Amino acid sequence: MENMEHALIDMEKLADSLSEKMKTLHYPSSEECCIYRVPQSKRCLHPSHYTPPMLSIGPLHHTNPELQAMEVHKLRYLHHFLRRTKVSMAHFLAFIKEREAKLRNCYAETIHLESDEFVTMILVDSVFIIELFLRDYDPNFRTDDDRIFGKSGLSLLGIEMNDDLYLLENQLPLFILNELFDLAKTETYRDIYEEISFKTITHAWFSSDPILPIDHMKIETHFSKAQHFLDLLVLCLQPSPQPREDGEVAKQNIPGIKELHEAGVRFESRSRENLLDITFSNGILGIPFFKEYYLTERLYRNLITFEIMHGYPRYFNDYVVIMSYLLRNPKDADLLIQSGIIGGTSSERLSTTLQSVSKNSLVGHSFSYGHVAKDLRAYCKSPWHSWKANLKQNYFNTPWASISVIAAVILILLTVTQTICSIIAL
Repeated sequence: MENMEHALIDMEKLADSLSEKMKTLHYPSSEECCIYRVPQSKRCLHPSHYTPPMLSIGPLHHTNPELQAMEVHKLRYLHHFLRRTKVSMAHFLAFIKEREAKLRNCYAETIHLESDEFVTMILVDSVFIIELFLRDYDPNFRTDDDRIFGKSGLSLLGIEMNDDLYLLENQLPLFILNELFDLAKTETYRDIYEEISFKTITHAWFSSDPILPIDHMKIETHFSKAQHFLDLLVLCLQPSPQPREDGEVAKQNIPGIKELHEAGVRFESRSRENLLDITFSNGILGIPFFKEYYLTERLYRNLITFEIMHGYPRYFNDYVVIMSYLLRNPKDADLLIQSGIIGGTSSERLSTTLQSVSKNSLVGHSFSYGHVAKDLRAYCKSPWHSWKANLKQNYFNTPWASISVIAAVILILLTVTQTICSIIAL
């Protein structure tokens, strides 16, 4: 009995210790939580695609010693930003302090930064983004000590760090950026921010950035509900609702571009403002024009990961899946490059990128392009389409070839006619 009492006392101490740990747990609400740590299973395969190489934004990479060089540029931007407004730095810090709990709740994991360090980091990083967008929007905001913007625009330093703003782990809540800019506008020296809002300069930044073709009207539509920049990209890319097919069935045996070409399918470049708007009708496969560049794979991985972790419909995931089937190899990509649908890349690199990204893509219970895949398969199975395509591609592919075929047909008809006439004459 005595041993039981001692054991109970020990367990009560252990329970108290566990209870203390539970008190420190982070319980973000589902509505506020929007910035996630990439799962280790994904990160270990491609760590460089989720880690910023130059610029830390937000708390998740704040202590990375390899990113400290940019802190000098951040402070320089903060200095120039404060010189234009009569709002004091202390006022900005107090403003952020009031919103600290809401800001922390935007992150899916506990942020182990003391309050003062967290608030300071939010101010410095937020103002850096605001100032960056301002200088991109209007060159008059640029200063002589600016190494990020060259005389004609973004310098090599600026271009290299540009993509860091779209990494899942490198996000700040959009509301704090918007509110801090509005606060700065309350009292300024001269009317320097007249008719400028954070939405205005964000719209200009996204419009001038060639990373993805985006409908500019969608930026206006989704800005108020987007939670951060990557979220804004995902929302702008979402297509209008379409019928969805069973995922596992729909993705099976999607023909490649070369096979489709041999079956007589024609390819057209469609709208440049909705990357995901792939359609098939009357033998024409419409694929929006896009440019592939050397950081495409990194951006695609972050878009897909956020889409899945945030519980969105997997529109972009499905886009990568169908494109990886269509562009199985460089020969497939060559045909789309020749059709003017793809620019800024080599066929080998593009097909390699899509195959690599699609390995980690998921196809759930439904597939956005199921109806397109089904119609493409049906078209390829028709012998008539293949025969007509073969005739056109092999015998009517040039004017001279067409003339030769027509001449041969006429010659055959004349020969047959002559033979018939000879028989009748007998």
